[in-house]
Amino acid sequence: MDGQANLRGTGVDLHLGPLTGTRVRAGLENALRDAVRDGRLAAGTRLPSSRTLAADLGIARNTVADAYGQLIAEGWLTARQGSGTRVAPGRPGPPDGPRTRRSERPATVRPATQANVTTPSEQTLTRAGLMSFPQETRLPYDLRPGSPDLSSFPRSAWLAATRQALRRAPNDVFGYGDPRGRPELREEIATYLARARGVRADPELVLICSGFLQAVGLLGRALRSGGARRMAVEALGFPDTPAILRQAGLTTVEIPVDADGARIDALGTADAVLLTPSHQYPTGVSLSPERRTAVVTWARRTGGTVIEDDYDGEFRYDRQAVGALQGLDPSAVVYAGTASKSLAPGLRLGWLVLPERLLEPVTLQKRMADHLSPVIEQLALAELIASGGYDRHVRRMRQHYRRRRDRLVAALAEHAPAVRVHGIAAGLHAVIELPPGSPSVPALTARAATLGLALAGPTFYGDLPEPEADPASSGWGTRDEGAGGAGVGGGGGTAAGAGGTEEGSAGAGSAGAVVPGVGDAGVGDAGAMEAGRVLTSGAVADRRRVAGPTLVIGFGGPPEHAFSGALERLCSVLAEATAGRA
Repeated sequence: MDGQANLRGTGVDLHLGPLTGTRVRAGLENALRDAVRDGRLAAGTRLPSSRTLAADLGIARNTVADAYGQLIAEGWLTARQGSGTRVAPGRPGPPDGPRTRRSERPATVRPATQANVTTPSEQTLTRAGLMSFPQETRLPYDLRPGSPDLSSFPRSAWLAATRQALRRAPNDVFGYGDPRGRPELREEIATYLARARGVRADPELVLICSGFLQAVGLLGRALRSGGARRMAVEALGFPDTPAILRQAGLTTVEIPVDADGARIDALGTADAVLLTPSHQYPTGVSLSPERRTAVVTWARRTGGTVIEDDYDGEFRYDRQAVGALQGLDPSAVVYAGTASKSLAPGLRLGWLVLPERLLEPVTLQKRMADHLSPVIEQLALAELIASGGYDRHVRRMRQHYRRRRDRLVAALAEHAPAVRVHGIAAGLHAVIELPPGSPSVPALTARAATLGLALAGPTFYGDLPEPEADPASSGWGTRDEGAGGAGVGGGGGTAAGAGGTEEGSAGAGSAGAVVPGVGDAGVGDAGAMEAGRVLTSGAVADRRRVAGPTLVIGFGGPPEHAFSGALERLCSVLAEATAGRA
């Protein structure tokens, strides 16, 4: 194909030149960039649908859709449901910049233009032991863990729930109310958790808070005021949690994590312990039944408190549903949940199901912190749950993330068979372990950044020791060279487990291929893949046993249009890093 095409409804000609084979998509992307850059496509201009433009150009619709997706990821275009694809406001590059030519390989981004800038506020967070959250990256693709697919937020259902809640709400709901939160939401949360997670919840013992981090701070200060001094935390985990507990006046003590989850026998003289028993963060292992019983027994014997962080309990794929630990003894276990993964972190909605002895001190801390969480969001979530919209959204997203998980496993089996993948029977992230002698995590993240992909670096979950990379095996340098992204360590974890599937089969992998080892039986709780085989045992995250560099990949976060490109670049990095390694 050659010549030019007119964008229907815009009066803009695209000067494409001769296009054949794999150059069609690249040529279309360049033509659209040029049209935006030189002003022929003004900000806000609505582009034809992929079907319409494909018909006009005589090319495949997928080619147009992929080109649109690439330009959306780069910031040239935007897409919203019901509004179509439009030219983004502003320009992501200099107006007189050179025309970009793309090869069949992922494009290279100059490191000087892509790195996240450390601001004074981020430096302050670092000094406090807190992790900064660069919500925006200059890189077009992002596989850092911690976020759901924000493009899948149920806007229409949320809007309908908000409108319905506002129609029903009396005027007094907008005043200063109960610090525990609106009774409508506490009632719905109690009912939902009992049904979906096996939580024994009295609405009077439910407290609504502004996300999990506020919950940790409230609990830490309440426990400290009651005489607690030492809080045990999992040795691998989210770094903000121990930092916030220390700010509350508690001393944090790390306990190891192995194939059966946190080592309950290592609690020692701790007054309380914070666990992720359903899906340990980040290794993905579950707390074994024996240890679940052991930690409840410990709490009863010592008067200690167990805090259960059920951060992604809704998203399980191949393992049998495991009920909440709180169901074993509501008087000993605090259940903490959040809408950050099921809906969006920007809502800042979380909840605690408290033992009666902690209700008053935690409520007091909530009142002193901010009195109560935003009311309209509480009412909207209550309406969404009551209408069944929340359940429908969770079911849809469970299948959405499962398909992504399967695509990740299939792509790695094909392009980087030497890596091992752990912790994928549930949740929105995967632990990828490279063979010994592979480039270090900082080198991997730096290499990914040159391809436009943001990965988490070595400090996100705690500093695991890494084997020295073999600098002769690649041009990436040693473990001390390079920087990139915002932190990861973590190690792989597996645990043999039974499992059937829930709500449908695994689905197909990339390019329509059946995912190796993933079918109606699922990958099982083992969650490990090597050379396309599903393993039932393997290395588990432990600071003393790390076989090779380990990445934690967030497959849940990218918008749908950017996931394929992110996966392509990840495979390119890992294939290069593991070439010739067993």
